[in-house]
Formats: sequence, structure tokens, C-alpha cells
Amino acid sequence: MKSKGMRIGILTAGGDCPGLNAAIRGVGKSAIVQYGMEVIGICSGFRGLIDREYVTLTENLLSGILTEGGTILRTSREKPFKNDNGTLDKVQTIKENYKELGLDCLICLGGNGTMKTAYQLHKEGLNIIGVPKTIDNDVWGTDVSFGFYSAVNIATEAIDRIHTTANSHKRIMVIEVMGHHAGWLALYSGVSGGGDVILIPEIPYTMESICSVLTKRYDERKPYSIVVVAEGIDTPKPKKSKGHYIAKKIMEYTGLETRETILGYIQRGGSPSPMDRVISTRLGAHAAELAHSGKFGFMTSLRDTDTVAVPLKEVAGKIKTVQKDDPLVKEARLLGTSFGD
Repeated sequence: MKSKGMRIGILTAGGDCPGLNAAIRGVGKSAIVQYGMEVIGICSGFRGLIDREYVTLTENLLSGILTEGGTILRTSREKPFKNDNGTLDKVQTIKENYKELGLDCLICLGGNGTMKTAYQLHKEGLNIIGVPKTIDNDVWGTDVSFGFYSAVNIATEAIDRIHTTANSHKRIMVIEVMGHHAGWLALYSGVSGGGDVILIPEIPYTMESICSVLTKRYDERKPYSIVVVAEGIDTPKPKKSKGHYIAKKIMEYTGLETRETILGYIQRGGSPSPMDRVISTRLGAHAAELAHSGKFGFMTSLRDTDTVAVPLKEVAGKIKTVQKDDPLVKEARLLGTSFGD
């Protein structure tokens, strides 16, 4: 496979998260310095491939972005294969612009939806490589996605701060964190933040069980309790804040003063943690190596600290969820943490 003279594209799609710029840098610097490639940054995700919005990435443009949050290429939630009247036109336009831009490969940084789109484009005949990012850590095929550890740090710091308010007022504090379908963020931040109850989508809960734990703590003269809730847990009112729902029900069942805090987008913003900088750099550099080797249709991933290539066809459409017998769940239970079941 040729390397010098290769022209590769890179885009960031879906929600933003810490580490995207570090990954762009990892891909770009490796491609330029090590393999002599030309790197084209596609702006605004797959929308940029439709609208031909792009920029040539040079070493100078990549300098200094390692620590920056967000993405210099910007992003969008454009899903070109989503069923609508313009789907065929969008896909055809992407294929035509890929060819007209002279791309030998397109590297897609994103989460589950992006990996699915990447695989679909690969089936359409484009040379595609995926790089997994998400604060939810739910991309299948990799031990960890970049963005996750930064979000855990942010959520844990928030929980740490809420401890002092909860103790001062002798309240039950409910903290809602992100995680639509997987409870990794709630699990890790809940354990590291000393949560007394952790609610995740994978483990069904009952209000009776939650309130029994909280009442028992109150009877034992423990002045406050911390409840960490993933936004994806099941509730009778799915469109309402899950944290608000749980806090309201705790108040109704126990009569104990309860307040909720919803962390929201703060979990996705800001500078990436040192660990996420390392992960982003490694996954990005490995993606450039795959392009150099002509290994397309794969996603770069971390397995047991090694970077490996996983076929996109195995990743697309799957979600990595927390198993009920996950070691961290087991160990949290040993400490007395309740999962509401």
C-alpha cells in the first residue's frame, strides 16, 4: 500500500467530548511526520462531506491542540443513512466528494452512531477507519473510549463537592450523570465519589429497595446519603429528568429532605484528562498506522493496554453495557453500595 502521497480525511461526528483534538493531533502528526501523508480535516462531521467543507491540516495547525476541549473541526449529528427523502442523495454526494477530494481513506472519530455510519460507508466502497470516542464508554470492541476518564473526573469532582453540602444540611442528594443506555459513567463516578446508591440502566431497581437503604442509613444516624443516577434508567415518565423523578419519590416515600443536581453538558466540556490525552493519542496514531498499511474497514481500539484493529462490521449496531456481575459492581456491593435491586 502506498503511504507517501496518500491523502487521508479525518472528521469528528456526534457529540463532542474531551480528547477529540488530541485524537486529531494523534492521527495528523503521525500521518504527516511518520508517513508523509496529506491530511484533510472535514468540518462538521458527515455534514462537511456533503457540503464540501474542509481544511488542510498542517503540523502548525495541529500544534497546541493536545490539551484543548471540543474539536477544531467542529461536529454535527448528521446521519446520512437515516431514512428520509434525501438519504440516497446524501450518500451519493458523500461518495462523489470523497472521490473528488482525492481521498485514499477517511478516518471517523465518534461513538456508536458514527461507527455504524462508518461501516455503512465502508460497504459503499470507501476506505474507512474508525476511532472510538464517548464519555459513555459504550462503544463495543474496545476496553475504553477516550472521553470517558475525563467525564469520570468531572462527575467525581462534582460528587465530592456535593458531599459537603449534603453533610452540612443533612440531606439526601441525588446526582444525575450522563449515560443513555450504559451505566459506566454512573458506576465509575459513583464508586469513586462514594455513592451510597448507584442506579444504572442495566440493573432494575425498585423505589422500595432504594428507600429502605436510605431509611436504614438515617436510622443508623448517618447524617446524609449520596444517590448517583444514570440518565438512562427506566422511569414511568421517560422524558422527565431521572434525577428529579428519583429525588421526588424519595421525598414522598421517606419524608427525608432530598435535592437533585443534574450535571448535564459540563461532563462533556473542558480539557481532557491526562489519561484521555494518552488514549486519544494512541488511538489516533494507530489509525494513521492502519491507513499506511491499507487496513480499512476497522476500528482502532484498546485491548488489555494494546492497540488493536477490530472489524467495523463487528462494532456497528452494538453497545457495550455493564454486566450485572461486572467486577466493579461486585466490589461496590461488598462495600455496602446499593444498586436499588
